[in-house]
Amino acid sequence: MADDVRLTPLGAMVLALLTEGDMHPYEMLRLLRHRRDDRIIKLTNGTFYHTVGRLQRDGLIAEVGVDREGNRPERTTYTLLPESRTVLEDWVRTGLGRADRQAEFRVALAEAHNLPRGEVIELLGARRGALETERDALRAKLNTARTGAVPEQFLIEIDRHAAMLDAELDWTTNFLTRLADPAFAWIGDQTSRMRKAARP
Repeated sequence: MADDVRLTPLGAMVLALLTEGDMHPYEMLRLLRHRRDDRIIKLTNGTFYHTVGRLQRDGLIAEVGVDREGNRPERTTYTLLPESRTVLEDWVRTGLGRADRQAEFRVALAEAHNLPRGEVIELLGARRGALETERDALRAKLNTARTGAVPEQFLIEIDRHAAMLDAELDWTTNFLTRLADPAFAWIGDQTSRMRKAARP
């Protein structure tokens, strides 16, 4: 596997699907649509199959069999290679901690369960801090503009952006409280324990 592999949001979703078990691309695409993941990322057949091919070329997934049912075309089943989990987890870590790439963040949040709870809390806490800084700077600019008698019609988009940051900060704070509660089930904790137990 090349060290300089660059995972796309769709590539991360494919790797995450394969953590659930071996699948063929048709099944993966069907599951993504069934789960309504097309709300957060554009899904087209061409892009999806290209992504699967690229993941295989990059040494992140491998063919494990070919099936044929009746008159249907052959379907190649893929499996996740061991080092792919690290690539996926690193991508999720990067996406969760950033405040400047909304599309990547949404996919990283959808796949955050691949990381231990404590790490997700830390990453989202850092992101919350960055969002607060951005929101405060935006509010200061709005106040300066209003003090300078800039007409409100020119401040509409800035005002909306600040309001959206307020809403995202509220959601993040509430979610972090829920996630910190041990009663909130988190599969990433189980996965982390299983990996530690499997180490020699």
